[in-house]
Amino acid sequence: MQPPGPSRHAGADARSCSARTCDTLGAVTALTDPIHDAPDGLRRDLGLIDTVAIVVGACVGVGIFFTPSRVVQLAGNTELALLAWVLGGVVAIAGALAFAEIGAMYPRTGGQYAVLRDAYGPGLAFVYVVCNATAIQAGAIAVIALVCAQHLAIAVAGHGLEPMAAAGVATALVLVLGASNAVGVRWGARIQNLTVIGKLAALLAIGAFAAVAPPAPPPTSTITSSGGAAGLLAAMVPALFSFGGWQQATWVGGEVRDPERNLPRAIILGVLVIVGVYLMVNWSYLHLLGPEAAAGSESIAADAAAVVVGDGGRRAIAGAIALSAFGVLNAQLLSGPRLVLALALDGRFFRTFARVHAGTGTPIAAITLLCGVALGLLWVAGDRGVDRLLTGVVAIDAVFFAATGLASVVLIRRRPRATWPLRLPLWPAVPIFFAVAELAVVAGAWVDPAVRGTLWVAAAWIAAASLLYFARFRRRQG
Repeated sequence: MQPPGPSRHAGADARSCSARTCDTLGAVTALTDPIHDAPDGLRRDLGLIDTVAIVVGACVGVGIFFTPSRVVQLAGNTELALLAWVLGGVVAIAGALAFAEIGAMYPRTGGQYAVLRDAYGPGLAFVYVVCNATAIQAGAIAVIALVCAQHLAIAVAGHGLEPMAAAGVATALVLVLGASNAVGVRWGARIQNLTVIGKLAALLAIGAFAAVAPPAPPPTSTITSSGGAAGLLAAMVPALFSFGGWQQATWVGGEVRDPERNLPRAIILGVLVIVGVYLMVNWSYLHLLGPEAAAGSESIAADAAAVVVGDGGRRAIAGAIALSAFGVLNAQLLSGPRLVLALALDGRFFRTFARVHAGTGTPIAAITLLCGVALGLLWVAGDRGVDRLLTGVVAIDAVFFAATGLASVVLIRRRPRATWPLRLPLWPAVPIFFAVAELAVVAGAWVDPAVRGTLWVAAAWIAAASLLYFARFRRRQG
């Protein structure tokens, strides 16, 4: 494995040196990189299939069962709705290529943190990890646990739960999965593999229904939407949110076998599977329902299945959604704590979270932190409050996606590209295209009035994380 380039705290001399000297400095810095060489106790138990399952499981969550309705509403017609998913797939593939190259350079625990730190300095990397742990992922865990609880109840009893009961079941799900991932990474990987098979089977079943059913009748009215370029841009926001998640493979790089090869392969393979499945299932939704019914549907997957199998398929679809939610919930609790661990190993967070249990080989303190924050948000903010927080911060998360994608362009100054373990074609066009597309997501979020207000919540959260860094963690902890 080639060593990574020097970090920002290597000093000004590293930034102004020649390419050959920089490469040597990079090797020296890598030897003392706390994230890379710390005896953290993690075990390389994840193979290629396990890592692909993490990518697919993190991306294919509950969104694909609901967000296509919003995409059709914003796009205004079938053609633009499908184009939004095609363009989202192109962006996702570009992101997969950019992250695959970075993953090969940083095949370690919390690799995305190390990339942001080395490219832009520890401050931005700290803000990303803290926002991710306290809002983006914690909020996602709370929302997804509630979705899983409600749809599990529909699948079993035929109806949903009261808010307090749903929160209780969601709490139990978070605690069970948190404990499973604390016991060992193999337990989390087994759960991930099984749920990925189940959720892909459910989506493929919808595609099979569409293949044998006649198309929906033509619409009788026009969907209320601005349409055109503005509608397409706005529609890409929920589409890209449904694609997001492949970056989580870089968080578990320290537990992947032969990571220089398997990490980039898993990211690219996983995203290609997701793009194919998403395009198939969105065509199926529109084929079975038509754009007018699809735009007005509150549960598009259930409504599409009901066209073929009737109301009897409602529980089956609810069960598939519950299974999918369970899988993505597990993916969050498997990968998310590794970012917190990487931050603490680098001396930029409380040392308690740098510990890995000697017996289980898992970061139990970091897992406990993520579970605790998620449950706190669930009970204090409720499902609507958490959903508003998550929507806003995920929009700003696109900025961190863009920054990570461009990191290879920034790091080339410190390490000649000829020394990179993986050199994909069309560089730097691919990472630049990906970064521009992700920044367009923020513009698209601003176009959508339903999301615009939550951007201020996200900005306040990022400001609070920045203040915490300068007040407490600007200097490394001893």
